[in-house]
Amino acid sequence: MILNTISHHCDSFVVLIQVSQQDLDDTFQPPFKSCVVDGNVASVMCSYNQVNGTPTCADKDLLSGVIRGDWKLNGYISSDCDSVDVLYNNQHYTKTPEDAAAISIKAGLDLNCGNFLAQHTVAAVKAGKLTESDVDRAITNNFITLIRLGFFDGDPRKLPFGSLGPKDVCTSSNQELAREAARQGIVLLKNKGALPLSAKSIKSMAVIGPNANASFTMIGNYEGTPCKYTTPLQGLGANVATVYSPGCTNVACSGNSLQLDAATKAAASADVTVLVVGADQSIERESLDRTSLLLPGQQPTLVSAVANASAGPCILVIMSGGPFDISFAKASDKIAAILWVGYPGEAGGAAIADVLFGYHNPSGRLPVTWYPESFTKIPMTDMRMRPDESSGYPGRTYRFYTGDTVYAFGDGLSYTSFAHSLVAAPPKQVSLPLAEGHTCLAEECASVEAEGEHCEGLAFDVRLRVHNAGEVAGGHTVFLFSSPPAVHNAPAKHLLGFDKVALAPGQAGVVAFKVDVCKDLSVVDELGKRKVALGAHTLHVGDLKHSISLNV
Repeated sequence: MILNTISHHCDSFVVLIQVSQQDLDDTFQPPFKSCVVDGNVASVMCSYNQVNGTPTCADKDLLSGVIRGDWKLNGYISSDCDSVDVLYNNQHYTKTPEDAAAISIKAGLDLNCGNFLAQHTVAAVKAGKLTESDVDRAITNNFITLIRLGFFDGDPRKLPFGSLGPKDVCTSSNQELAREAARQGIVLLKNKGALPLSAKSIKSMAVIGPNANASFTMIGNYEGTPCKYTTPLQGLGANVATVYSPGCTNVACSGNSLQLDAATKAAASADVTVLVVGADQSIERESLDRTSLLLPGQQPTLVSAVANASAGPCILVIMSGGPFDISFAKASDKIAAILWVGYPGEAGGAAIADVLFGYHNPSGRLPVTWYPESFTKIPMTDMRMRPDESSGYPGRTYRFYTGDTVYAFGDGLSYTSFAHSLVAAPPKQVSLPLAEGHTCLAEECASVEAEGEHCEGLAFDVRLRVHNAGEVAGGHTVFLFSSPPAVHNAPAKHLLGFDKVALAPGQAGVVAFKVDVCKDLSVVDELGKRKVALGAHTLHVGDLKHSISLNV
């Protein structure tokens, strides 16, 4: 778990980003807090970046105060690899390496990924910059975790997981799991009736694009060693006869690498064309930020030319980690369907074929907003979440962004249709019982504290009936959002919860959510304090809306 990557460091200077307490407590910290408090993780990793001028691995308020103190981490805190080295040698945050070792361990760091602490901690103790008790505390946190893992319970080969090896990885069930994970993650963004395809009616399929025969690209970054690869070309070719043309020699698709003639000729002679484009680690990875949201190089030219030349339906498949501005493809009548497949793993090609041929009904949803290319005019280092109308700043994420989108967070189509109806809902009026003498009983307040006796047991159920109204079985993710009153620069909407149901044609199921008023309907004020916003809240799932009013 890496904390708040919101600063950029260079060899001789640091670009400092100021993040408000409101944004820290409202946006950056909650996912990590949930991992520690709700997920009971055993380890937290601090990263290279600085938050408001302090490296995270040297931030005592963050490591000891928030993570181990407020969140009560039951485990150890590790550095990202060499991040203590970076805060000394690159960020020049301390004058000596001993100072860097001392400030990190005193801040609450227990384990260093790298050799910096191994080289300099003893010297820091001898210089009086660090006590043995500081080191003992860190070692204790590490050893407690080792004890919990059974490291001292005898011969590790006789422990439950001690004999696991390569033979246990490439089992048929594990390979099927890789395929199912890829299927679940594929997002159908556009479908003008072209999908699903019928393998029996296709005599030939053109498979085109720099990622059409991708293998290593599919497993993304920080990858393991796959049992085997099934490329998109192989997956599609297992169902129909294919004609392959890369279109470009690589995803950069620059200079003379564009091969339009062969690509358009293949598309013109086939019943169906599948274009697989996007990115790979030469375009996006750690330490390589994208500066454009457009498809790389001449990929848009390739897509348009192939789509115009296609004799049959043209299906666009985007393989990438991040979003793209593909407005031209979204609007094109020549492109019948668009899918985003992420980096789908070793079985990605088989999963793509399963979705295109209808063996699996797509149910994936976009995990991020797809912004237009104009969004890149905003500096990467401007981490403000909330929009600023006076300067034209549109804000960030689905919660605050006010500009146009190519596709929105949560978008995703299916081969069937689903209908929602409300089974159980909270009352229209919900009152918070404040203690006698509370200031908000005597004067009008916009919000009250999201903790205290008035929060105890204050919760309600939301139950939704989901009906598969189509003729195809499918999975469906139900998102429950809340739109709070416009106080404390609150978000336009906020995801309260989600659940996924699998339904046969005509089948209905019930999805239930427990809404804790003080936890789920609260907002963070300008000082970083969580408050329950008083006034009208709107709960919504798709077009289904239910309003409640919170008062004291």
